[in-house]
Amino acid sequence: MNEKETKRISKFLSLILRHQPEKISLNLDKNGWASVEELVTKSKNNGISFTKDILEQVVRDNDKQRFSFNEDHSKIRANQGHSLKNVVVLTETSTPPPFLYHGTVAKFMALIKETGLQKMSRQHVHLSLDKETAIKVGSRRGKPIILSVRSGDMFKNGYKFYLSENGVWLTDHVPPEFIEFKD
Repeated sequence: MNEKETKRISKFLSLILRHQPEKISLNLDKNGWASVEELVTKSKNNGISFTKDILEQVVRDNDKQRFSFNEDHSKIRANQGHSLKNVVVLTETSTPPPFLYHGTVAKFMALIKETGLQKMSRQHVHLSLDKETAIKVGSRRGKPIILSVRSGDMFKNGYKFYLSENGVWLTDHVPPEFIEFKD
């Protein structure tokens, strides 16, 4: 399978498993799991054909490890980034490192300085363990600006953090007083 086809299936999986399972009438449980068999069948019925082997390859080769299988590979889910309100993937809190990073672009800076980092349509604010990953994230929308988040201080002040299966740190909100702005 070529890279273009892999990317097309990955984008489709992100849409269906994170935001719009109803688009193909896919059933997700409360933790975001869907039957692999149902996903393959309903995707095909809606014009996106792939086999279970191709799905395994897409999940394995995804550079951001956005998806995971259960132990017997009968179910699949997105690891984070859901906009679905009835899906809760993470329930156990984790202690974050002292600093985490967030990639953004200039057009959002005024709002971030005023209200902090908001989850917007997602369930959580996404933070990176390293600056390099934050640069990649911010670059998707233009010239990246990397913000340092004092996550250790936030945690000490009662803010909850979650670590997704693919290493993305998540929290509900980052108030501006915990963000280091370089002026």
